[in-house]
Amino acid sequence: MEKQPVPVPAAVYEGLEAVRLSGATNMFDRPRVIELAEVMGYDETAAWVRDHRSAYAHLLFAGVIVEEGGR
Repeated sequence: MEKQPVPVPAAVYEGLEAVRLSGATNMFDRPRVIELAEVMGYDETAAWVRDHRSAYAHLLFAGVIVEEGGR
């Protein structure tokens, strides 16, 4: 399986980075990532992670490509 980066909207990436930089959880703990994103006000990130379970798991290993647009 080739590791292609996962395209994500800029607003989603912003929330993922905020959660990651907080150091409050391991990014593999998807339910906690969703919870922290919501608490931090990144509702779009929480919804994306919830709705894109497979893509989220893939991006943890392959990285992301930030889509233009968004915030």
